[in-house]
Amino acid sequence: MSVSPFLHAESSSDSPSTQSVTTIRVGCELDRSSEAEVLRELLPRVQSGAVVLDLSRVDWMDAAGIAALITLYCQATQFGHSFSIISPSAHVLELLHIVGLDKILIGSPQAA
Repeated sequence: MSVSPFLHAESSSDSPSTQSVTTIRVGCELDRSSEAEVLRELLPRVQSGAVVLDLSRVDWMDAAGIAALITLYCQATQFGHSFSIISPSAHVLELLHIVGLDKILIGSPQAA
């Protein structure tokens, strides 16, 4: 039996004019070995609504993980939805800062 590395919780918006946001806690490494599964699981979610990824449990990320985050962000914005990251682990935060994505991806889900 396999267990999905994605735990998600729906959260409603406070007003009818604000879109609801799905918060997804990622519980796997974001690397070449998980890139296909991450995209398979998360692309439909970012295409259908606003998504916030909680990366507090991601201890390792490589270039493939960064590419997956960029793909998710681009797809979300193409479909008119917000996408952001909250609670990145120290490693993830460092990598996002090095490549200049921290200011784009980390923050309020409404800012995307």
